[in-house]
Amino acid sequence: MTVIPPDPVTTDLDKYRIIFENERVRVFDYKDTPGQKTKMHHHKEFVLYSLGPFKRKLTFGNGKTVIKEMKTGEVLWGDEQSHIGENIGNTDTHVLIVEFK
Repeated sequence: MTVIPPDPVTTDLDKYRIIFENERVRVFDYKDTPGQKTKMHHHKEFVLYSLGPFKRKLTFGNGKTVIKEMKTGEVLWGDEQSHIGENIGNTDTHVLIVEFK
């Protein structure tokens, strides 16, 4: 049996803010500063829009890690996943995340 980690609003309320929600999507405004790290949390499928450049390390539930760098205005698709995010860059992370229900 797979245990799904908690919702990011539960684990990291200081970083995730819901700015819109209906029966189909939730939209998060996410912000952190260099050196900050989230707790393990879960996202359903999502689209992420970068409001500024950032560099992050993601550690997934299976222990795999990846480094992600994005520029202002870049967009990415994310499959359903559980991860810890860590700001390893020199800039704040500020993104909008549209998560599908």
